[in-house]
Amino acid sequence: MKKQISFSGKGQRADIGEISIHRILPNRYANAVGPFVFLDHMGPLTLTTEMKAGTGAHPHRGIATLTYLLSGQSEHFDSAGNHAIVRSGGIQWMKSGNGIIHDETANPDSETNNPAMHGFQFWINLPSHIKAEQPEYMAIQASEVPQRILPGNRGWIKIILGHYEQLKSSIPDYTAQFLYHIHLEGKQQLSVPFSEKTEVAAFLPTQNARLNDTEFTAGEFVEFDHEAGEIEIANTLREPIDILLFGGEHYDEPIVAQGPFVMNTQHEISQAYNDFYSGKYGRISYQKQA
Repeated sequence: MKKQISFSGKGQRADIGEISIHRILPNRYANAVGPFVFLDHMGPLTLTTEMKAGTGAHPHRGIATLTYLLSGQSEHFDSAGNHAIVRSGGIQWMKSGNGIIHDETANPDSETNNPAMHGFQFWINLPSHIKAEQPEYMAIQASEVPQRILPGNRGWIKIILGHYEQLKSSIPDYTAQFLYHIHLEGKQQLSVPFSEKTEVAAFLPTQNARLNDTEFTAGEFVEFDHEAGEIEIANTLREPIDILLFGGEHYDEPIVAQGPFVMNTQHEISQAYNDFYSGKYGRISYQKQA
């Protein structure tokens, strides 16, 4: 049985400097999908050496941020002393825990000299007891992302977060959660089953696709019901398409979000700001490690 479509819609522009951004989640229909409380679609755009492509240093508490690059390069610094560069196809994951400051800058991929930048940033809400833990960081290059070629060379699926069949991402998952990048060749299709009460959404970054017999256009966010069933993805085009599927179990604790913080009470939000302004999140050292 196929899952029913709850709603669909497109994001709002939320550009940062010269980076073109569409804010997909939250939206007027949904504040969260499973543990995911935020999704920004960045680009695609062509970077030049003169462009300032970054958010600048800013704090987080209570969430894990996940940046996934289709193309481009992202350099990360944070106040816990982490520094890394992730290139096209790679992932940056940071558990903010009880507070951290980070700075990510987008650049052309230095290995391929490709000036294109295209990617996504997700915020993953942490369970309340994890919000009190120390920050952590992981840089995962494209070659380290689990990938399965679909039977008949219909395409492939990358497991960015969670697991698919026997494959599992190395990124910690504190609740049942998943993020798949599905690539389908022309005129091909794939069905993905989901259990009852799993919250699931799809995002179509650049091409049209048919989901459970309904046509959607590039840039659409599509959420499904919480009943057990399949999502059938059909590529009606001759060229390949890419789709993101993400979600997980319902986050059943209170959610209070303000600025860069996602906590469980308004008091915790106030404390997050107080701790930041009092310097408890530390400072970023931009001295690169050898």
